[in-house]
Amino acid sequence: MPAAVDYRFYYLDNFQQVLDWIAQRYADLLSEEERDFIATFPGLPLVSRALFVRMMMRRGEFFRTSKLDYPEIGDPLAAARALPAPWLGEDPVLTLEQLFALATKPELVRCFALGAALKPARKSELLEVLRQDPAHARARPWSQWLADDTDVLLHLRQQALCDRLRLMFFGNLRQDWSEFVLADLGMFRYERIAFAPQARGFRSRADIDHYLHLHACKQRYHAGDAPAAILPDLLAEVPAGGYDNAWLASRFDRLMFQLGQAFEKLQDWAQAQAVYAASRYPGARARTVRVLEKQGRFGAAHALLQAALRAPENEAERQQLLRVAPRLARQLGHPPPAREAAPVVQRMDLVLPATGQRVELVVQAHLQCAQAPVFYVENALATALFGLLCWDAIFAALPGAFFHPFQRGPADLYSADFHARRQQEFARCLARLDDGSHHQAILATYDAKLGLQSSFVAWDWLHREMLVMALECIPAAHLKLWCLRILEDVRENRSGFPDLIQFWPDERRYRMIEVKGPGDRLQDNQQRWLAYCARHDMPVSVCYLQWAPEAA
Repeated sequence: MPAAVDYRFYYLDNFQQVLDWIAQRYADLLSEEERDFIATFPGLPLVSRALFVRMMMRRGEFFRTSKLDYPEIGDPLAAARALPAPWLGEDPVLTLEQLFALATKPELVRCFALGAALKPARKSELLEVLRQDPAHARARPWSQWLADDTDVLLHLRQQALCDRLRLMFFGNLRQDWSEFVLADLGMFRYERIAFAPQARGFRSRADIDHYLHLHACKQRYHAGDAPAAILPDLLAEVPAGGYDNAWLASRFDRLMFQLGQAFEKLQDWAQAQAVYAASRYPGARARTVRVLEKQGRFGAAHALLQAALRAPENEAERQQLLRVAPRLARQLGHPPPAREAAPVVQRMDLVLPATGQRVELVVQAHLQCAQAPVFYVENALATALFGLLCWDAIFAALPGAFFHPFQRGPADLYSADFHARRQQEFARCLARLDDGSHHQAILATYDAKLGLQSSFVAWDWLHREMLVMALECIPAAHLKLWCLRILEDVRENRSGFPDLIQFWPDERRYRMIEVKGPGDRLQDNQQRWLAYCARHDMPVSVCYLQWAPEAA
C-alpha cells in the first residue's frame, strides 16, 4: 500500500513540486549553486526541510526560534542544525537597525538600560537616540546585543537563491508561494493548459539575470531612490544592441518611462527627454513632444509630433498629440490645424438628492425599473463578454504564453503581436457572432469555466441573469465591434467603458451611460470609447449629475 500522505507538510510538498518542475525545464540554465541545492534538498531530514520552507515563505532573513512555533516541526533549533551551514547560520551579526526590527520595546529598554524618561518613547524615537551614541555604531552578534535572551537567532542565507527559483517557476516575482495555498483551498482556480513539458518563461540564463537586474532597479524606484541614481545602474546592464527578449524589453521600456516621468516632476526637461527617447513604452513619444515643448524647442516638438501623427502607436497617443498640436502651431506661427468633428454623444442632465452613495449608484437607482433594469458594470461586462466568447483563443497553448499552472492569462497579453499570434483562433471565436451561435457559446463557457481565474472575466461583477439579458439585448454586430477594438490594443482598450448599462428585454435593446458627478470630467480612455460607440451608432450617453439643494 502507498504511504499515507501527511497533509501537515503540504507547503513542503508544494516547494518540492517547484524544485522538480525547475529541474525538468531549466536544467541547462541552472547555476552550480542552484543545481546543488535542488539535488541536496530532498535528502535532508523531513523537519529540517519543513523548517527551511517555513522560514523561506516568511518575510525577512532573520528568525527568532521562539517565533518558529510549528507543531509538525517541533524543536526549531534541532531542525535547523541539520541544515547545511551555508544555508542557515546561528547568532548572526546585526546592526543597531536590524536589532530594532527584531527585538521588542521592553527588550530594548532592558538591553540598553534606558532611563524612565525614555520608556514612553516609541521605538523609532529610541532608535534615533541610540544612534547618537558611537558605542552602538559597531555591528555585533545577536547574543551580544541581548545577552540575557534565551532565543537563538537564525539567519536564512538562501533567500536570494529561492527568489531565483521562484522567478523561474512563475516567470515573475509578483507571484509567490501563497499561490499554492490559495489553489489548494479552492480560493483561486486556474484553467488547465496543455503546455509542453519543456515550456518555460526564460530562454537563457541572461534572461534571468536581466530580469533580476530590472526588478532591483524597479524596487529602488518604488522605494523612492533618486532617478539620477537609478538611471546609470539601469543602463549599465543593458546588453549591446538592446534586449533580444521582447518581454524583458517591455519591462525596461516601462521603467525608463517611469524614470522619465520622475525627471519631469523635477522639471529636468533635458534628462526627461533623453530617457523618453530611449523608451518604446506606449506614451513615451507623446511625452517627448511635451518635454520638448517645455524646453521651448517648438520646432523639434512639432517635427516629432507630425511624424507621430503619420503613424500613431495607438489611439491614446493620437488623442494626446492632437491636444498639443494647436499650441505648437501658435508658437510657430502656423495656421491652426483643422479640428476633427467629434461624434455627437447624447447628454443627460439630472438633479437628484445626495444620498452619500457613489454617483453611479444614485443614477442607477433613479433609472431603475422593472421593465428596464440598470446594472453598474463599468468595464466588467464588455470585457467578460469578450473573455467568454474568446476563451479558447486567449488560453491557446502557444509557445511562451503559458508555462506554469497559476496563470490568469497568457504572458504575452500586452504584446504588440498578441492578436496576430492567435489570428486564426480569434477569427473562429468571432465568427460565432456572424452565424448567431455566440449566445449559446458564451453561456456554455460561463457554465463550464465559472470561477476560473481570467484576465478578462471578473466573476464577482457577473451573474447569469445579467449575461442572458445582455446577449438578448446587445446586437451581435455591436459586440463584435467591442471585441475588435479590445484586440486592437488590449492594454488601453480594456478600460474606459461607460459605467451603467440599461436593458429593455421586451424590446431587445440597450443603452450605455457614463456618469459624471459635480466637477468630474471625462477621462481620455472614456472619451475614446464614447466616440467609438457614437461613430458606430451604439446607444450611449453621458449623464451629468448635480445634487439637489437641501431643503431649508
